[in-house]
Formats: sequence, C-alpha cells, structure tokens
Amino acid sequence: MGLLTGIKVLDLSRVLAGPYITMCLGDLGADVIKIENPGTGDETRGWGPPFAGKDSAYFLAINRNKRSVTVNLKRKEGRDIVYALVKEADVVIENFKAQTRTKLGMDYDTLTRYNPSLIMLSISAFGDKGPYKDRPGYDLLAQAMGGLMSLTGEEGGPPVKAGFPVADLATGVFGLSGVLSALFHRAQTGEGLHVNTSLYESQLAFHINWAMNYFLTGVVPHRMGSQHPNLAPYQAFSSSDGYFVVACGNDELFRKLCQVIGEEDLSVDERFTTNAQRVIHRTELAQELNRVFSSRTTQDWCRDLDRAGVPSGPIATLEDIYHDPHTEALGIVQTVEHPEAGPLPQIGFPVHFSQDEAVIHRAPPLLGADTDEVLRTLGYQPHEIENLRKSGVL
Repeated sequence: MGLLTGIKVLDLSRVLAGPYITMCLGDLGADVIKIENPGTGDETRGWGPPFAGKDSAYFLAINRNKRSVTVNLKRKEGRDIVYALVKEADVVIENFKAQTRTKLGMDYDTLTRYNPSLIMLSISAFGDKGPYKDRPGYDLLAQAMGGLMSLTGEEGGPPVKAGFPVADLATGVFGLSGVLSALFHRAQTGEGLHVNTSLYESQLAFHINWAMNYFLTGVVPHRMGSQHPNLAPYQAFSSSDGYFVVACGNDELFRKLCQVIGEEDLSVDERFTTNAQRVIHRTELAQELNRVFSSRTTQDWCRDLDRAGVPSGPIATLEDIYHDPHTEALGIVQTVEHPEAGPLPQIGFPVHFSQDEAVIHRAPPLLGADTDEVLRTLGYQPHEIENLRKSGVL
C-alpha cells in the first residue's frame, strides 16, 4: 500500500529521466507497467559493466517496483496491446522522438481516444517547440548546451560534466512534480492533461542565482571550482591530509570561523567584514584560510568547526557514505530480492511521510517477466499469447 495505491502507470520511456519518474511513482504505491522492446528491452540493461545477472547496475538502479512487458510497437498487434493498457491507465510516460511518437501512434491525441481522462508526460531533450525541438539528446548534451559544463571545473580549466547525471535527474524531479500536479488537477476537475518537460529546460530552471547574476549585470559567469558566486567563504579548502568544505552563509558564521581558527583579526579586516566584501576579496581570503587549514587534519577542523556551529564537512567518497552510521540510521539503503542477482541494495525514496511510507516491494524486473500475467488480465488466452510471441509481437 502507498499514497498512490490505485494509480496505474504505463511506462513507455527508457534510459534515465522517464524510468526514474516511474520508479518514484512505483515507490509511492502506483502500479507501473514498463513496456520494452522484445529481445533488447531498455538499452540501459546493457549499460555496463558492472552487471548482476543479465542486467547492468545502471538498469537495476532505476527500475524497481515495475512489471516488464515486451511489446513490438511496430506491429499493429503490439500497439493494440498498449491501447488496451491505456484504457486502464491513469498516467502514460514516454520519451519518444516526436516523429517516432506519431508514427507509432503513441501521441497524446491518439491515446486520449482510448482514454479521454489520461495524463500523459512527454519528455524530450530540448522541448516541444523552437529550432532544437527535433534534436535528440542525452544528459551530457543537456549539461553542455544547458550551461552546466561552462560553470563546472576549476577556473581556467577545461569544462567538466557533473559527476551525477543531473540533467536527467532534474528532468525526472520536474516531471514527477508535473505528473503529481496533473493527478491533483484531474481529481478536482476530471480532466486529463498532456504534460511536457525537457532536459534542456530543467537545466535552465536550475540556473537560479547564476542566471539572475547574468540578467542583472550582463557579465557571463565562469567556472569557479568549488567556490560560490555570491558567498565567501563557501568552498573546499586543503587540510594537512586532504580536503574539506566550509560554508559561511552569513557574517556571524564567518566571525565564529575566525574564532575557531584563532584568526580573529580576519573578522575585523575591512576586506572581510561583510559577505559582499569577502566576495570581492575572495582570493585573498582563500589564501589566508588555506594557510591556516593546512596545519591540521580534516577531521580535526571539522570537529572543531562543528562544535562551534560553523557548517563544514569532509568530501566523502561513496565508500565513506555507505559505511557512515548516519546513512544507516536514515534507513535509505534497502534490500530487495532479485531473481538473478539475489539480495539487491537500493537507494530508497528520499521523502518521508507520517504514514504510508514509500516502499520497495518489487525488484527490477527481468525483461518481459510479466508479459503473460499482464496480457491475461487483458483477456488474452494462453494460446493467443504464445502465437503473439512466436510471431515476434512479444
């Protein structure tokens, strides 16, 4: 059971943004049916190594709480199966190219003939209008053309993509909010909606202060390493044995920082008394702080700064994080039994409710594992299913 129990989702998407959304909907209790190509399935099944059984770690990370049905959408019989599922669905999520969507008969106008109250989310690389609307794209392209890579990396260095696929994941978060908003709208009005989002727009939405800085000044922002364009000190510093970060969001925190490091004179230096002055003189300030921080270990500095209430922390690796007692206490890492991989760790849904917590109840499916079960619920007989499989529809 979950907050979205009773909601049926048909997942026609693949790769990351769409499958991430449908995984979250499944975590919240929705019944998610993932439509995949016979034989190959979602291409991320092969995005490895590493693999567990036949499927890649990449696929296994974002496809739990779903049932897999293989359908050849190029065949009329295959499309008929999808149309039958659409009649029962509340939400359809897809990321076909626009021309492919129309050619396959998976466009909003066609699907709403079978279900007028349908909510459909369409995900694209660049949106549904404009000169780039027909361009294909992946996360890397969105990070490049959406500005992120121009702001990531050390000053004077080459552009760098973010370590996480933030264009895909941002699109997933915005897409999820769009679906949930549309479900609320339909509950109030009975009307379905066609929702659109794109990797490119999600990157622009994340510009926030960077964009406003540019709008107000006309100055094109540049790469700043770990520094913040509007705050100082707010960056990584080197200790005697590594690196850690300090984040002073106001003048009082800076004064506390100066007390902890035994450099009270810095807090009354006219170059550093206010955040605005510290931003202007960030280079001199960083030099002063690095000189001090290099004398002790990361652990020592973070301990003392934490005691004083100055936000700071080590730059943790994934190994550090998944052995951290705090991560364990949150219970965000959960395990589900996979038919080939055995006990499979998963990162749980990161939102908690006073009741009906999000639950991982189904392992990422093997390709087509639920085809027969789902088709039987649509009224297909065993011999019909076998004939469809032999003819390449399933």
